[in-house]
Amino acid sequence: MPLKREFVKLVSKTLKPLGYKAIREKDALDYYLHEYSSYEEYRDVQIHFNKQKIDQIWADQKTLERVGRILLQEYSEKTEINGLCHGTRNGFEQNFLRDFSGKILAIGTDISDTASDYENSIQWDFHDVNEDWTGTKDFIYTNSLDQSWQPKVAVETWLAQLNREGMLIIEHTDAHGPMGASEMDPFGVRPTVMPYVLTMWFGTQITIEHSVDQKDNNGLDAWLFVIRKNVETVKLLQ
Repeated sequence: MPLKREFVKLVSKTLKPLGYKAIREKDALDYYLHEYSSYEEYRDVQIHFNKQKIDQIWADQKTLERVGRILLQEYSEKTEINGLCHGTRNGFEQNFLRDFSGKILAIGTDISDTASDYENSIQWDFHDVNEDWTGTKDFIYTNSLDQSWQPKVAVETWLAQLNREGMLIIEHTDAHGPMGASEMDPFGVRPTVMPYVLTMWFGTQITIEHSVDQKDNNGLDAWLFVIRKNVETVKLLQ
């Protein structure tokens, strides 16, 4: 590996005066999806890395405050705002939102059995349908779409969990793009390409809005994609 890095440095140094640079093939892509041999491999990999990173938190206060303000503005007349935060590992996201406003009643999910160790968390694969949630939620929030091995299925499932006026909020950064994709985080799409991908999957069945602001824990620009349903039941187009 050190020899490979040195070779890349040498090539980059040679190309720089010509206005070029060497990059990995994956870094030139807009969209990338890692392939597993089976669902069991995907599940085991996710649980393994969950436990390795159990004390690490990707979410940040500033971005979650943005999420909280969106919810309070959208549902100002409601006394309770019910939702799910998918892929929350140690429960930081749902518990921050619950502390942000007593109106926000958020439950977190994670594929790992460690979810049961954290307040307001349950073990659940976010691709799977839970009939008790279907059509009942005011919001879904996640920063973990990159951890999906079937991202279009995951988004379809989340949209189905929303009530007719509900909203899906996806946090996305450049780190969620192809260059950050791997066995651990199988899905990568550039933030600027995300709206195209979503409309390719769902067409005019959804409406997409977005805002961008810097995260306060790592300096990355965090895109919040707010997705609403235009029909009662959203189905994949492809």
